[in-house]
Amino acid sequence: MSHHLTREELSLLAKHDTPTVCNVIELFGYRPRTEGYMDQRIRACFPEMPPMVGYASTATFRCSMPRGKESYGSLDQQAISFGELPGPPIVVFEDIDDPVVGATFGELMCASYKTFGAHGLITSGAGRDLDQVRKIGFPVFTNGTICSHGYSQIPSINIPVNVGGLTISPGDLIHGDCNGVTTIPKEIASEVAAICDGYVEAESIILNYLKSENPIPKGLAKAQKACSEALQKLVKN
Repeated sequence: MSHHLTREELSLLAKHDTPTVCNVIELFGYRPRTEGYMDQRIRACFPEMPPMVGYASTATFRCSMPRGKESYGSLDQQAISFGELPGPPIVVFEDIDDPVVGATFGELMCASYKTFGAHGLITSGAGRDLDQVRKIGFPVFTNGTICSHGYSQIPSINIPVNVGGLTISPGDLIHGDCNGVTTIPKEIASEVAAICDGYVEAESIILNYLKSENPIPKGLAKAQKACSEALQKLVKN
């Protein structure tokens, strides 16, 4: 059974922030609430950019060893493999140097990925050329910044990687913004996309009450109950 999202469904997900997507996933009880998202080590370099949504194109990276194939020798093969994904790629790197030695990406790499359809990049390592990457409008998520790339090598592509405490497999559906990065289980992805709007509307019951004239705790409890009932209807429908 195919769980690939349509362009319209991907657009629906891109309308909403990552915490909302996480909240909607929780409604289905599909996984524990402590699983499925990257930890605080992975942060948006450009928090002002809108949410990114796409499918993982995975790779490993290192730059500490001055031997072997270097200068991003597998980048062209990555770009070719983008065509195997069911939608826009998000490049996900695991930096296997410990500690991190140099930047995973810079302007040229990000420009190349964007040209071939990628919607963003995540690395457990570092980045650089942030001013230039911001100008091309390419979302990137890192564990920090380093000014040099060292002896850049991409040893493996399209394998499971671990980034921010989360294992990412090729083709995993990813959503990320200034709040962090989560995966969306493909089995419920269409439903998640469909009810994000409804989730926001349900939450607005509480928010609107709090903005009303002379709110009281008893009224808040009533609004909370109405919100909960609205959320239950979303999943039942």
